[in-house]
Formats: sequence, C-alpha cells, structure tokens
Amino acid sequence: MVKELPSAPAQVPSWTFLTNHAHVLVCITQNNEVRLAEMARLVGIGERAVHSIVQDLVDAGYVKRARHGNHNVYEVFLDRPLRHPLEAGHQIADVFGPLALQS
Repeated sequence: MVKELPSAPAQVPSWTFLTNHAHVLVCITQNNEVRLAEMARLVGIGERAVHSIVQDLVDAGYVKRARHGNHNVYEVFLDRPLRHPLEAGHQIADVFGPLALQS
C-alpha cells in the first residue's frame, strides 16, 4: 500500500530522538515505494547518505529491496529485533509499527 508521505519539515532540529537510520526506516514503512530523493528531502540528508543507510538496512536484514520497473519497492521486516543492548527483547514493530500507521 502506497501512502503519501508528509511534507518535509521547514527546518530540521539540531537533534532528534531518532537516528537518520530510523528516519529512513520510517519513510520506508510509511511508503514502500518511496524514492531515495524523497527520503533525502524528508530526513534532511543527502541522497548518497540515504543510499548508504538503505544498504545498511538491507545488509542487516531489516529491509528487502526489489526492483519494479524504474523504481524500488521495499519490504520492512518488523519482527526483527532492535540492535542496541538497551532495547534487547524488543522488535522493530514496537517502535516503527505506530509510526507506520501515521497518515
């Protein structure tokens, strides 16, 4: 299901509670056909950084990327565990499930 993503913030704060990896994952969970340029605009980072983050997520098994025509379609595995020892015992869905439901 493809959802329209929110507009980019007018100004990105100097710090946030989530990392750029988390922000990219939020973009993908909200729209599985989101393009790199759109993620870069929403997160407030460059396309190369987004590409690197998506590759990290794919390599770690959190995201699957498939080519459909001239764009990528992503699948997020929300049942995967969070990576930091402080979040041991929690899954991606615990954090990103509610964020994926935003309209």
